[in-house]
Amino acid sequence: MTKELVLYTNPQSRGRIARWMLEEVGAPYSTEILEYGGSMKSPEYLAINPMGKVPAIRHGDQVVTEGAAICAYLAETFPEAGLAPRPEERASYYRWLFFVAGPMEAAITDLKVFGVEPEPEKQMMAGYGSYAAVVDNLSHWFKTNAYVTGDRFTAADVYVGAQVNWGISFGTLEKRPELVDYAARVADRDAFRRATEMDEALVKEKA
Repeated sequence: MTKELVLYTNPQSRGRIARWMLEEVGAPYSTEILEYGGSMKSPEYLAINPMGKVPAIRHGDQVVTEGAAICAYLAETFPEAGLAPRPEERASYYRWLFFVAGPMEAAITDLKVFGVEPEPEKQMMAGYGSYAAVVDNLSHWFKTNAYVTGDRFTAADVYVGAQVNWGISFGTLEKRPELVDYAARVADRDAFRRATEMDEALVKEKA
C-alpha cells in the first residue's frame, strides 16, 4: 500500500519550496493549509511540528520538517525522479544545500531583516563570517557551474534556487549576473511553474 503523503504549508511561506519539490518528484500528495497564529499553533499541528512552523510533510508515519531536509528526503525516497545526487555529485550537493540553509540564510536574516552584522574582529565567531563573504562564495560557484552539482539539476537546486529567487525578488541578495542567470534557469521548469501557480491561486483566494 502506498504511504499517504501530506504537505503542511501556507502559500506565503517557505512551504513553497516543499511544494515545488513535491511537484518535481511527481508523487501524489494532499495539502493542508495552515494559518499563521491560528491552525499553525494548534495542538493538532504542534503534534506534527512542535515549532509550529511550516513546511512539514508527513509520509506515512514519518514526519520531516525544514525545507532542505524535505528536499533531500523526497529525492532519496523517490529515486525514480532522478533528483538525488550521483556519487560524484554528493560533495557539491551537500555542501551547497547546507551552506544555503545555514550560513546564507543566517547572514541574510541578520543583515537584511535585523540590520546587524558581526564587527570585523568578531566575524570569525559567526558561521557565515559576513554577508559579503556569503554572497561572494555562492556567486563564485555559479560563475562556472550551471547548477549546484555542475551541469545537472538536482533536489539541491530546488532549495538553493528558491532561496536565490526570493533573495533577488525581495532585494535581500545582490543581483549579480551569475545569480540572476541561475535563478532564471531553475525557474524555467514545469514543476516550478505548477507549484507557483498553485500557491498564487491560494493567495488570491484569501485576498
